[in-house]
Amino acid sequence: MPTFESRGGSAFGRLLQNVHPRRLVRLVAAQTAWRAPEARFSVLIADLDGDDANLSQTKHVQRALEHKAKGLRVLREGRALRLGDVGDSANDQAIAVRKGQAWLGDRGADVLVWGEVGKADAVLRLRFLTAEGEGGDAKGHRLGDTLDLPQDFGSDAAEALSGVVLASVLPASEEAGQYLVDRLKPVAARIEGLLATPPPGLPEERLAHVQAAFGLVCSVLGKQIGDSRWLEKAVAAYRAALEVRTRERVPLQWAMTQNNLGTALRTLGEREERTALLEEAVAAYRAALEVYTRERMPLQWGETQNNLGAALWALGEREEGTLRLEQAAAAYSAALQVRTRERVPLDWALTQNDLGTALQALGERERGTVLLKQAAAAFRAALEVYSRERVPLQWAATENNLGNVLRALGEREEGRAPLEEAVAAYRAALEVYTRALVPLDWAMT
Repeated sequence: MPTFESRGGSAFGRLLQNVHPRRLVRLVAAQTAWRAPEARFSVLIADLDGDDANLSQTKHVQRALEHKAKGLRVLREGRALRLGDVGDSANDQAIAVRKGQAWLGDRGADVLVWGEVGKADAVLRLRFLTAEGEGGDAKGHRLGDTLDLPQDFGSDAAEALSGVVLASVLPASEEAGQYLVDRLKPVAARIEGLLATPPPGLPEERLAHVQAAFGLVCSVLGKQIGDSRWLEKAVAAYRAALEVRTRERVPLQWAMTQNNLGTALRTLGEREERTALLEEAVAAYRAALEVYTRERMPLQWGETQNNLGAALWALGEREEGTLRLEQAAAAYSAALQVRTRERVPLDWALTQNDLGTALQALGERERGTVLLKQAAAAFRAALEVYSRERVPLQWAATENNLGNVLRALGEREEGRAPLEEAVAAYRAALEVYTRALVPLDWAMT
């Protein structure tokens, strides 16, 4: 989560100091956002584990996406991606992530759809993996979180599937300066109509899956359009899904939906500066952590800890004390216990960057330089994984964050070294933050 500061005595400078930076960026982004030339985004479908000899269910998923997910190129991998015998162990998941990301890289695709055909309950358990990893505010379906669809599913489930896949392309679309609004809006309208008048006899469990998918689509639309009404729809959809996805009935789906609800509430609370929504987000994340334990679901536990840290950080930015910021730093540190560089390097780098942001905020409210130096170390750690070639925007954001904390250090220490390093970090960020590509980030840096 990049942080921005503005100093100076001008009226505009004072305005920037009084408006939360995330809100400022979103208020202006709709007017100034640059759009790249049209790009084709690709979805790669792995053979479903346990499918029949004709791969009938895998082909059914392919046909559904070709028909519903307009504007996407649909590819077949021709191999199955499988979890190990344990299924929910961190090592099995990490191995599957690395293998799936290698497939995405080899084929130049943006999202991988994989999973298995359940023999006992006759359902398809579909999972989703992006080229950038499993993290990200708007992506609700991650490794270990499944979209369960009946075999030979109908149009209602196909709409939900296409919505999830389109929403999962979000990181690639943002990296290319593209927006998914034109593709997602028709999908959202069809899913909303389906929810308003469900097909007769549609089981409530399937309706809850469609509600959860609708929440994901609305979250992405809310983020990309900058319209809070979509985020409000996402919150309502997740809450409707939770009426069926109870902790007693389906604990893992309940926890996943609580996590996604927390992210929608957090995004809405940050945008509208509504503390009550951020408090609700914290409660939702903590609820998810009652099921996502470190022992049973270590990667999901780490991801949710990271999300909890983000909500606590947002609250801490609005409060004068340091308690929330200290809690945020503790949540990020907890996440790093399982989000290791060896296991999930991009997630590790993300959490290091977020930890640096929390430590910097704490350091600026306290005397001395210890916390600021720890923040700089966290940003530098993130840059060991975030390379300009692999993830240019994340690299530039972290260089910008490093520049911010070095500047703060330079204002407290004698000598020019930290300030000279800050200038170097800002200039590095500007190698990616160009006026043509990201005008707001260029101007801030």
